[in-house]
Amino acid sequence: MAGLFSNTAVTAWTVSELTQYIRELFEVDFRLQDVEVSGEISNFTRARSGHLYFTLKDEGAQLKCVMWRSQAERLRFRPGDGDAVTAHGRISVYEASGVYQLYANRLEPAGRGDLAQAFERLKQRLADEGLFDTSHKQPIPRFPRKIGIVTSADAAALRDILNVLRRRYPLVQVLIAPTLVQGELAPPQIVRALHWLDGRSDIDTIIVARGGGSMEDLWAFNDEQVARAIFAARHPIISGVGHEVDFTIADFVADMRAPTPSAAAELAVPDLAEWRPVLRGLSGKLAADMRAIFDRNRRRVDGLARSLRHLSPRASLDNQRQRVDGVYGRLHTAIYRQLEREQTRLAVARAGLVAYSPLATLERGYAIVRGEDGRIIRSVQTVTGGDVLSVQVSDGMFDATVNGDTPA
Repeated sequence: MAGLFSNTAVTAWTVSELTQYIRELFEVDFRLQDVEVSGEISNFTRARSGHLYFTLKDEGAQLKCVMWRSQAERLRFRPGDGDAVTAHGRISVYEASGVYQLYANRLEPAGRGDLAQAFERLKQRLADEGLFDTSHKQPIPRFPRKIGIVTSADAAALRDILNVLRRRYPLVQVLIAPTLVQGELAPPQIVRALHWLDGRSDIDTIIVARGGGSMEDLWAFNDEQVARAIFAARHPIISGVGHEVDFTIADFVADMRAPTPSAAAELAVPDLAEWRPVLRGLSGKLAADMRAIFDRNRRRVDGLARSLRHLSPRASLDNQRQRVDGVYGRLHTAIYRQLEREQTRLAVARAGLVAYSPLATLERGYAIVRGEDGRIIRSVQTVTGGDVLSVQVSDGMFDATVNGDTPA
């Protein structure tokens, strides 16, 4: 029994060491690194940083949770206290407070099963209407001149599509119809973008695309109006929504389904590298055919030219050209002389106008006198002493006052 109570010293753990050890135990348990937990949200807080902090609880326990901003920005709903949700993530320990918590990367309303049921109901109804029938599928043009793209303007999916198109077929032009691809406002925007591209006459193919995500993330492409807009489109449509394992209603209605946005771009255009040998062969044959046609037509033109020289009206045309030059010269001279005569008449008329101009009279020392009402004074009888008169001379005007009661 004495051995059980040995005085052997035991090294004590620090709080940090013990907490770190416990955290490592959580993180090596693979079952705790991929869990889904259902419960009711309480103590919900959205930090200024955009991170979410909340507690999941049920009748018997509670679990602290955190969701970083990068995942929170992808939520299709606004969580709050009292909401029943299913959270997906991993369990670990927050060492600063010594508590274990769920680091959530996905948060869904408790009704996710309802979404799946709604998906299947709509899929079945549209299939019964024939929207998925292969007889309605349009062929994808092999060598499109312009491709329309319906996706988010700042999405990685768009960059992937453009990189593939640039690498495989740099000859194609691209027209982007930017739209939301997630959330309640996304479906009507997607429909408007499709209608705008489909209404153009310079589009050969339309790609509808977005990156992968949860069922909620992709739900805009399960919208009935989006599906009907794709079905009614005049131009062929390639659907590249999500990853290879993701399927949406848009995939079933589109003329071609691609597993990813990049794959949609590959299906939309040929690989120019594969066609270069074929094009070089066709180019050589075309050049040879053009040379033969050119030589044959050149011989024909030479023969026609020889025949034309015998029948050419060139001599007659040269005579007529010379006559036209003579007529033009005479006409020019006549017009010039007429202008000189008119200028002379104009100078004489100008001199007469100057001689009779009131201004010329003023230059000779005369003046024009007006009363206060602006009328010209022609008689002394029309003014009285004290009247203020305006006197105009050749270089300006000045005022004058009538002296005396009665003008002399």
